[in-house]
Amino acid sequence: MYFNALNTVPEVVIHQGTFLATKKFAGLVHPPQFRPQLAAQLPQPWPAVVKVHKTEEKGSDVNLASHLLLDAFRDNFDVAAVLSADSDLIEPIRIATQELGKVVGLLSPVAVPNPDLAAASSFVRRLSTGHLTAAQFPNPLTLADGTLLHKPANWV
Repeated sequence: MYFNALNTVPEVVIHQGTFLATKKFAGLVHPPQFRPQLAAQLPQPWPAVVKVHKTEEKGSDVNLASHLLLDAFRDNFDVAAVLSADSDLIEPIRIATQELGKVVGLLSPVAVPNPDLAAASSFVRRLSTGHLTAAQFPNPLTLADGTLLHKPANWV
């Protein structure tokens, strides 16, 4: 539904990554120094590994970095804004700002962003709940074909 709403903005192009959920073995961290009462309940000796549910997002940081640099090389923007706390974006932002002379701002979802991410950016702005509220689509949103999109009640 959100992608349908974004598609009503001609300047927005959506580049998606993927989300993986797997079950993998991982090394067990022994907890007795943190939770002695829990440690007493665990079977002895503790296993060296346990099976865990692992969720990870793949590709969206690479897609964002690639398109940021492609747009910078093509001079497709005067100012870019990156909304992320992902330190993987330090180098592409640094290349765009320092090597290509582009203005790339960091819109931070956290109060204190990664200092290297902030340093690579031309400016940093902290996003508040008020900013997000002010940036909402109208509710309902009318699509080009007349379909009405209604924001779910549980969305902020």
